Amino acid sequence: MTARVAALGESGSSTPLRTAFLKWQCRVRQIAMRDGAGRPDDAVTPTLYLPGRDEAFGRIVTVLNRAPAHSLTPEMTHMAARTNDPAQRRAAALEFFSAAYYQSAARFSDVLTATFPPGSLMAARLRKSQRALLLFSAYSQRFTLSCRVWKLASRNPLHEATVAHNVLFNPSLPPGIEVLGFEPDWNMSTSDPEMSGNAFPASTSIEKLVEDMP
Repeated sequence: MTARVAALGESGSSTPLRTAFLKWQCRVRQIAMRDGAGRPDDAVTPTLYLPGRDEAFGRIVTVLNRAPAHSLTPEMTHMAARTNDPAQRRAAALEFFSAAYYQSAARFSDVLTATFPPGSLMAARLRKSQRALLLFSAYSQRFTLSCRVWKLASRNPLHEATVAHNVLFNPSLPPGIEVLGFEPDWNMSTSDPEMSGNAFPASTSIEKLVEDMP
C-alpha cells in the first residue's frame, strides 16, 4: 500500500486510463442497480491472474467505493439498521445506488475491494503473491489492471465502506470476513478499445502482462 492510499484511500493518479475506467465502472454499476436488481455481472467480476501464471486463478466480486473524502458509509450503515427485513433493505439499497450515488466518477477511489470468508485460501494466495491482474470484460470494453494486493485493516475507511455496501445485499455476511484492496498501477495496465496514455498496446496478451508484473 502506498502512503497516499493509506492516507487518502486512492492512488491520486490522473492518467486517462484511470479516468476512463472509473467512468465506465460508475456507468456499469448504475446499470446493474437500475436494470439488474444489483446482481453482479461481468463488468464487476473480473478474472484474476497471478504473477507468472498464464491460467486464470478465479473470479471475484469487486466493490467500487467512494473516496473517504466523499464517503457515504454512515448513510449505508443507517440504511441497514432501519430494518431487519432483507427484501426491504435490498429495495432501499437499490433505490439509493440507482439514484445519484454513481453520478460522479471523480468522487470514487481507484482502489477496488473484495470480501472473502474467514480462512479463505484464495485470499491467502492473493496476500502471498501481493500482485494480481484483474481482467474486466463487458459491454464491448476490456480493462486489464495490474494491481498491488493488500489486506485492509478493519478501521480502514475502504474496509468499512465495503462491509457497509455488502451488508445491504447480504445480511448474512459472516463475522470476521477479510477485505482485500486492489490498487492499480495505471502505467502497467491496458484497455481495449485503447485509451491514450496506455503503457502497453491494447493488443498485449495476458501472458505478456503477467510476465511483466513485478
